[in-house]
Amino acid sequence: MSKLTHLDDQGHAHMVDVSAKDVTYREAVAQAYIEMLPQTLQLIMGGGHKKGDVLAVARIAGIQAAKRTWELIPLCHPLMLSKVAVELVPVPEHNRIEITATCKLSGQTGVEMEALTAASVAALTLYDMCKAVDRGMIISGIRVMEKKGGKSGHWKVEE
Repeated sequence: MSKLTHLDDQGHAHMVDVSAKDVTYREAVAQAYIEMLPQTLQLIMGGGHKKGDVLAVARIAGIQAAKRTWELIPLCHPLMLSKVAVELVPVPEHNRIEITATCKLSGQTGVEMEALTAASVAALTLYDMCKAVDRGMIISGIRVMEKKGGKSGHWKVEE
């Protein structure tokens, strides 16, 4: 079993030294869901929310969050992301919006945390913008779906 990389030999938390790692292409995809009342989803899909385009605001929030992950997660490295995409897809049959965040770069460390942060903050933004009409929304399913690059190579959730 691998050891935890953010702990030194004495068990103290530290930032991982990636200076000796090769610069390689890296990509991560994360997802999240936000479930809501059917009428809340219809309000969003119909563009009738008084706060405006809820999905556009959530998309921008997710992108901004990915870029600031290193400020939120104490031991993350600041990264020069080359691409952040946040897709929000309404799924009426499940009364939810599926959020998929993709982050890419060429660098010395992976972008899983950035993708997870983007998906999470997009979901939180949807909650914030819609809580006046639906306080019972549920955010769930936050996970890494796929990662590419680095020493460990390609990994994908098997469904």
